[in-house]
Amino acid sequence: MPLLCVNVDHVATLRQARLGQEPDPVLGAHEAELGGAAGIIVHLREDRRHIQDRDVEILRRTVNTRLHLEMAATPEMQEIALTIGPDMVCLVPEKRRELTTEGGLNCIGREGELQVFLAPLLERDIAASLFIDPDPAQILAASQTGAQFIEIHTGHYANAKTPAALKAELDKILAGIAYARELGLKVNLGHGLGYVNVLPFAKVPGVTEYSIGHSIMSRAIYVGLRQATREMGDIVRGFVD
Repeated sequence: MPLLCVNVDHVATLRQARLGQEPDPVLGAHEAELGGAAGIIVHLREDRRHIQDRDVEILRRTVNTRLHLEMAATPEMQEIALTIGPDMVCLVPEKRRELTTEGGLNCIGREGELQVFLAPLLERDIAASLFIDPDPAQILAASQTGAQFIEIHTGHYANAKTPAALKAELDKILAGIAYARELGLKVNLGHGLGYVNVLPFAKVPGVTEYSIGHSIMSRAIYVGLRQATREMGDIVRGFVD
């Protein structure tokens, strides 16, 4: 059965809009867990635009499920991950001017570099994932880094404007899932997934986790975070692996 992991970055985004103390992503994570989340995800960005170091430190002490840390492959973030000890790290690309992550990490030609970067984390029993596009060459490169997981970037699928484009992107993702599994990788999906566009993944084998944040936080404005998480969890738990 695939798991739902909830990204609480946008709770911190709202807090940072006023540079205050509310809303608190730590409390948001607690509500998501009460709603059935199997894990909590935060992205500690280089520019600290939403999640702050203190958030990650407190979440490590308070999350009762699993804490996943999204981060860039930099020495600073490696040191933070080794200090905090999340259950999983997911390496993502970062651009200072982007509103949100725009695409997958480039692993081609960086296999050795990423392997060296991940080695001390893996030695500490911190699982590793790479956020990549559903490109066979990227998936093959990812399999050579030592990471146990990939997270397939579903943003192009989520942003498709026509039925034909949607099907084309979905087919790429489905082929990517199958290929990654052949290579021995576990597969997570994330970026832009919501209550409707996640439905085509029902009956798709091989997805370990769904990483969902924005759509849950958007619905939480109307029904509350606990209920919004519960509703998405019911959908995902209805999928057959």
